[in-house]
Amino acid sequence: MARLSPQPPPKGPSRTLKKRLGLFVSLLGLLVFLLGATPQAFGLDRSPVVGFIQITVFSLGLGLLGLGGYFTLDALWRDTPKNIPADIGIRLAGTGYVIALTSGLADVFGLGTRPLPSVPFFGYWQGAGVLIGQLIMIIGFVMFSPYWARRPQANKQKKRR
Repeated sequence: MARLSPQPPPKGPSRTLKKRLGLFVSLLGLLVFLLGATPQAFGLDRSPVVGFIQITVFSLGLGLLGLGGYFTLDALWRDTPKNIPADIGIRLAGTGYVIALTSGLADVFGLGTRPLPSVPFFGYWQGAGVLIGQLIMIIGFVMFSPYWARRPQANKQKKRR
């Protein structure tokens, strides 16, 4: 009777494809973020204040930037199981985005100094909240990076020498 070897699990999308997709989404997100944050660089500045559309566009760009970063860093993990700091890091990056989104759109949600129906305004405290959210996202992505993971094979090779 012939021995049947177990079939390897079906492969998902190519890691290279996932990295490229992640980088493309990140660059698209950066472009959309810059379009929302500095429309005058693209010749689209029509108002002296930062309004609802501009806040929404840079929030969307920040979300695309975070999504692309997740795809890229997840592809870098290869087949290595993710450790606890990496799991915490990706959740921290998502939390940072929620903080940035909520802070940026605080007036629209009724949490800011000018709740609807008045014209939304991107003020000092909202800018500080968006920056804090971005810093939390950066910390989360650094924690999610596979370069902090311990590689047992590399440690064994060092001990053998």
